[in-house]
Amino acid sequence: MLAGVELGGTKCICTLGTGPDDVRAQFEIPTTSSEQTLAAIAGVLDGWDFQSLGIASFGPLELDRRSAKFGSILSTPKPGWSGTDLTSIANGVPFAIDTDVNGAALAEGLWGAAQGLESWAYITIGTGVGVGSVSAGQILRGAGHSEAGHQRVPKLAGDLFAGCCRYHGDCVEGLASGPAIAARAGKEGRDIAPDDVAWTHVAHAIAMLCHNLVLTTLPQRILIGGGVAIGQPQLLTAVCHHLVNSLAGYHQTDGVENLIVLPGLGERAGPCGSLALASKAAK
Repeated sequence: MLAGVELGGTKCICTLGTGPDDVRAQFEIPTTSSEQTLAAIAGVLDGWDFQSLGIASFGPLELDRRSAKFGSILSTPKPGWSGTDLTSIANGVPFAIDTDVNGAALAEGLWGAAQGLESWAYITIGTGVGVGSVSAGQILRGAGHSEAGHQRVPKLAGDLFAGCCRYHGDCVEGLASGPAIAARAGKEGRDIAPDDVAWTHVAHAIAMLCHNLVLTTLPQRILIGGGVAIGQPQLLTAVCHHLVNSLAGYHQTDGVENLIVLPGLGERAGPCGSLALASKAAK
C-alpha cells in the first residue's frame, strides 16, 4: 500500500492506494500557511497504514540528498513557504520527493500515455507552466531540477504582450499560463472563445517549448496536461501546427499527432504522480 501527497499552490491532495485503478482513500486539504497545511497532511497520514510515501510538490525544491536543505522548498513566490522542510511529514517512513510535474511524468510512464517508452516529457499548463522530463527511464536531473517552463522563446511577429512572469516577463510561463492568458485577454480562460486569437499565442509559446524539448531532451512523446490544456482540446492541434512550422523539416515530424498528446491519466496525473513516487521509494 502506497501513500502520496501532491502539494499545490491552492490545495493538497493526499491519496492512499496502489495506482489509479486502486485508490482506497483521498483527501483534499486547502494550502494555507506551511505550518497549518503540513499539520493537516500529517493528521491524514497518521490514520493510514502504508509502506512508503511519495511527495510531489510545487517548487523549486532542493533535491540534492547531500544538501542540508534536502526536501525543502527553496525561494518561492508563495508567501511563508520558502525554506519549508517537506520531509517532516514522512515521519520515518521510506519516501521519495520530487516536483509535482516530475511525479506526473512518472505516473504517465507507469499507468498512462507514456507506457513502454524510454524518454518522454510532461508539460502542465495551469497557474504556471511546468515540465517534467524523463530520459532513458530516469527523471532528468543535474544542477537542480528542470525549470523548462521558464525558457525564453520567440513570440509571434508583432506580439507586444510583455508577459506576466515576475522573474522573466515573457518566458513560456509568462506567455501561456492561466494568469498570462487572463492578462492578455482581459478575462479568464474559461470565458475565452475557442477561436480567440489569445489561444494562437498560447499555442505558439507551447510549440516553441516543444521545439526546444524535441531537440534537447529527445522525448518520444510530449504529454500536455493541466487545466488549460485539458479545458481547451483545440489547443493541441494548434500546437502541432506551430511545431511543424517551427522545426521546418529539420526534425522528423511525420505523425506529430502521436508526438503531442493529452495525458492518459487526464486530471488524475497529478495525484497519481505522488503514488508513482511512493512506488519508487518502495523499490
